[in-house]
Amino acid sequence: MPTSTILQGARVFTGDQLLEGHAVVLEEGTIRAVVPASELPTGATVHTLPGDALLAPGFVDVQVNGAGGVLFNDAPTEEAALAIAAAMRTCGTTGLLPTFITDDATRMREACEAALTATARPDSGVLGIHLEGPFISRERAGVHVPSFIRAPDPRDLDYLTALPRRFAAHGGRVLMTLAPECVDDATLRRLASAGVVLSAGHTAATSERTTQALRAGVRGFTHLFNAMPPVLNRQPGPVVAALTHDDAWCGVIADGVHVHADNLRLLLKVKPPGKVFLVTDAMPPVGTPVTSFTLQGRTILRRRGRLETEDGTLAGADIDLTAAVRHCVHSLDVPLEEALRMASLHPATLLGLHGHRGRIAPGHRADLVLLMPDLSVHTTWVNGQANSSTRH
Repeated sequence: MPTSTILQGARVFTGDQLLEGHAVVLEEGTIRAVVPASELPTGATVHTLPGDALLAPGFVDVQVNGAGGVLFNDAPTEEAALAIAAAMRTCGTTGLLPTFITDDATRMREACEAALTATARPDSGVLGIHLEGPFISRERAGVHVPSFIRAPDPRDLDYLTALPRRFAAHGGRVLMTLAPECVDDATLRRLASAGVVLSAGHTAATSERTTQALRAGVRGFTHLFNAMPPVLNRQPGPVVAALTHDDAWCGVIADGVHVHADNLRLLLKVKPPGKVFLVTDAMPPVGTPVTSFTLQGRTILRRRGRLETEDGTLAGADIDLTAAVRHCVHSLDVPLEEALRMASLHPATLLGLHGHRGRIAPGHRADLVLLMPDLSVHTTWVNGQANSSTRH
């Protein structure tokens, strides 16, 4: 018979409710049960957790360019994807999409194949791939290299439409950020029908064009407010489309740098519950002491809590999801339970993985994070395997 493991002693946030006096039973990488501490099964290995800690669903990050000194664009390999996932695991993230930003077609395919191989490993923490570009706006390119930005061609579409089925065979997903004004509705419908999760980003689209794209298959927005035009009285743009369409998902970088706190408060007040989720847009310095790195030939500096080019253009973020949760709770007054859902259940639901991720419930993956009272990470579990952490 399989050996069960019991995690007891800490409070448990299931994704739906906060439980006192309960324990979580793990078996073969899966959550078997959540039971009162008085009803523990016999014959199991028992681990007693700190009584002041909180056991929560592991975090899901759909936008991670790099971490632990590794940049996926620099090394679009299985080893790089695994290294990024391992680095972010110590920060509470148990599942992520390695993110490949705008680059040439050959390297994009290399990145997809590498992520596919990593996704096939059940304990990798790699959930698929996020292609941020190359079908984006040159006007809102940010640090993306303009010469790599292009319109989709038949070869791109043949490859991309076949990709979701290949990832789905291993439980993975394909997320793609594109600019709605750069891709026609027929192409959007074709990609969405094939299973690509489409997100609007690095865009200068009007609100009208954005609305059309949402109807054609775009499901949400990449780092809302960033790499988009500001809201103007006669040109509301993509931000207002995101705010006014209840079904649209909104990813945000909650680091106190990328988006003003009042914009995030407005977003959380306007959007229906469950439609706002946290991303990091993390880069290689996360989890390391380094002060600079190179991105496609340009030096990116780590200074004042920012990652930026020498002229001050933001280049990803210097944050992990645990820090984003803390920012939401302490600076935005988001209830802890909702902040935790924004880092776990909501992104899992965007990807269609909520049937087995984002909750502590029977049949779900044993991907967990143990948080201390100051919301630092004590331990994570991926596929039921524990990984003790330095405190993040």
